[in-house]
Parts: sequence; structure tokens; C-alpha cells
Amino acid sequence: MTGRTGRTERLTAREVIALVTDDDRFSELPAPVRDFKPDGPLSWQGYDDSRARAATRTGEEESVVCGRAVIGGAPAVLIAFEFGFLGGSLGERTGDRLEAAYTYAREHRLPVVPLVATGGSRMQEGMLALTQLQRVARQSALTREAGLAQIAVLRDPTTGGGWATLGAGADVTLALPGAQVGFAGSRVRPPDAEPAAYTAEAQVAAGAVDAVVRPEELRETLALWLKLLTNPGPSSSPGSNTSSNPSPRSSPSRSTETGAEAPTPPPALGSAHLPTTGWEAVQHARAPQRPRAAAYLDAYFTHRAAISGDRCGGTDAGMLCGFGLTPGGRTIAYAAQCGTATRPAGYRTAARLIRLAGRLGFPVLTLVDTPGAANDADAERQGAGSAIADLFAAVATARTPVTTLLIGEGGSGGALALAAPGNTWATPDSYFSVIAPELAAAILKRTADEVRSTSDQLRIRPQDLVELGVVRGITENPTE
Repeated sequence: MTGRTGRTERLTAREVIALVTDDDRFSELPAPVRDFKPDGPLSWQGYDDSRARAATRTGEEESVVCGRAVIGGAPAVLIAFEFGFLGGSLGERTGDRLEAAYTYAREHRLPVVPLVATGGSRMQEGMLALTQLQRVARQSALTREAGLAQIAVLRDPTTGGGWATLGAGADVTLALPGAQVGFAGSRVRPPDAEPAAYTAEAQVAAGAVDAVVRPEELRETLALWLKLLTNPGPSSSPGSNTSSNPSPRSSPSRSTETGAEAPTPPPALGSAHLPTTGWEAVQHARAPQRPRAAAYLDAYFTHRAAISGDRCGGTDAGMLCGFGLTPGGRTIAYAAQCGTATRPAGYRTAARLIRLAGRLGFPVLTLVDTPGAANDADAERQGAGSAIADLFAAVATARTPVTTLLIGEGGSGGALALAAPGNTWATPDSYFSVIAPELAAAILKRTADEVRSTSDQLRIRPQDLVELGVVRGITENPTE
């Protein structure tokens, strides 16, 4: 279904519905009735004829087909655009159908899956067509406030207001390979615009789309996302062994808004031996063979799906974010550092994840492992300070419980921003420090041979952190 150019063949609304739904598990919603005067609200000459030709060509009465579907056993409301009907454009009747679909979704507590293929607003209806974007934005916002997931699929093309509302406004945004995606359609871009910038792949690189999914994998991918984001799950989470008594200065994080229980921290995967000195703790945390975030996530979840991008133009491969399903059948959101200096896009993506989890009612697991925030000139230009501040705020105001496990380096505020106050744990091969010992020695104008003693003075070992009340306890490796 993907041509030699890498672009997926353009599917009709009915074809894409059949592609993603379980067999015969789609029932169309009744279309609202609206009376129009001849040639539409602007009396645009020939508009009725254009609509009639579009209906004959496509077999549809409007540019969207809305209905209730089952995808991988999960019910959802589907909104499928028919690009063959006046370029999938949005007019007043389109707005009526979209509003009715979102209303039905809220009434029946169903997620919404827009399968978008549109060139934008309908010229023949002028500003009345453009104002449909406000209706769509309101419906999307109301659905978000209701705690219902929205998972958009961008087909070819997705441009204009359809991209800026149904696409970019979704909780999770997927795209078909090679799809044209951008606010500016092909006929209104600057003549020197680079076409490659207006593709699904470019939008993933820019942090605006979570993933490109091949058509043959779309049903399975949507089924996984629906299972994760509509799964109430049991109240318990995976068990783990912990040592050290919880700090008397802290208490488990628990949401007062959702009643969700905090995740149990994962068991340690590395060495079970505690360091004897501060410098030994640093060496253990920096060891190349130490288990990293991906290993912890693979051990903790049976299935997981990732979100990507900060929706502000950036991505950070050193911050893994998404939702996972535990062996006990519980959905937990995760944000995990991978041992690199975290970039502003990484902090913004984590904040996006935590807020999304809060809206949908899922607890969050964060894994801390970074020498600190990226401090190069590009990071400053990309708003490092504001990105870190936003993550601190997201964690501090999280609507659902957050559990943190320190699995390696905990370097300064760049690590602390991801840590749950009062519910942070540590592995034996980790450390947490106000700043890296080498930098602390430099700031204090100490010589290089004083770095080790400085490490001890900083009290950065896991057992020191428990005694200081910075972490609740130390997780154990059950295999050792």
C-alpha cells in the first residue's frame, strides 16, 4: 500500500475504516440535518453542482464519515475524512457531523480516533467554513476535559485547520508514511518552500507527530493505544523488593483527584552492593555495563507504546516517554532518562506526558538517569530554563501519583526535575548530587585530587540519600 515514493496510497474513508476496524464492527452515526439555501450560505454559484458531483463520485454525502467502531476489541468513535469529497474540506455540515460525533463519544465514554485527510476549510462557504475550526477545537477540548483519549491518524494530505485541530490537537498523533502534513497546503506555500518539510517524517523529527505507522500495522498500533489509554486496570502494580525504611519526612504520592495508587518502584537490575565511598557511587553509576532505562522499562512492562516530541519543534532521544501495560494488567505512564544530558525538548516531552497521564487518570513512573541538563548554547537558545521549570511544575501539580526510581546518575536540577517529591527511590548503583563532584570541586576552587573527598562530603551514596530523607528507600535486585 506504499508506493515507490514512500507515500501511502490514498484511501477512501470507507477503505481506511475497513483497514482499522474489526470485521463488520462499524456502525455509522446518523447525520444531523441542516437546511441550506441554494448554493450554500454564500450563494456561491455552482456549489450545489460541485457537491452533487462529489457525492456521485464518492458515494458520500459529506467529507466525513462518523461512527462507532471496534478496534482490536476496544470500542471507539471513528471520524474518517473522505478526501474525494471536495478535498476533505470542512464546511458547516462537516462541523455538524464532527460536533455530533464528539458529543456521542462523551455521552458513551468512548475515545475518539480521527482518521484525517483534508485540504482545509471549504472556500465556497467562506468564513462560515473557517469558524468550524472553533467548533472542532471546543469539542476536542471538552472531550479532553472529560478524560477521554484522542488518537489521530494523519493520512495524505492533512493540511490547514484539520491539521491544526483534529491532528495536532490529539493526545497521540500517528501518521501514514509519506503523508503530506502541514498547516500550509501545497498551493499556498512560498515558492521556495522545501517540500520535504511538509511530510509526516519531517513532523516526527520536529516533535509534532509521535510516530509514522505503516498501513498494515495501523490496526494493531491503534488497538494497543486504545488498550493502554482506555484501560482502568487493577489497583495493584508490579511487586518489587525494597530495602531501607521509608523516610519519616516523606509519604507515598497519592492523587486526591483520581484515587489512583502510586506505582511500585521497579526492582534493581544491576549490582546489589552498596558503594562504600561517594566516588565509588559515582563510578558505579557511570559504569558502561550498568542497566539503562530501556532495560528497566522492558522488565516492568509487557507492552508499551511511545510518544515523541515536545510539540514545540524538538525531540530528545535521551528521554523515553509513553504508556505501558504491567503484568498485572495496569496502565502506567513513564518518562525515563537514558543517561545522557537531557535537552529542553526532553523536559517538555516529559511534562506533556505527565499532564496527559493526569487527564486520563493514569499514574506515572519516572526513571532518573542523567549527568544533568544539556548546557550548550543551543540548549539555552531552545529554552532550557523554562523547559526545566515546566517539568518541575508538571510533577509538582500532577493529578495522578508519580513514583520515581533513580537508576544511575542524578545530576543536579536536571535530574531533580523528573523526581517525585516524597516518593523517590534509588538503586544501589546510583547517586544523586547537587552537582557532579568534579564540578563541585571546581566551584569550591579545589584541586583535581580533592574530587574524591568532595564526593564523600556531598553525601551522594544511596544510603546517604535515605538517611538525609532525599529518597524513601533502596530497591534490591531479587536475583542477587
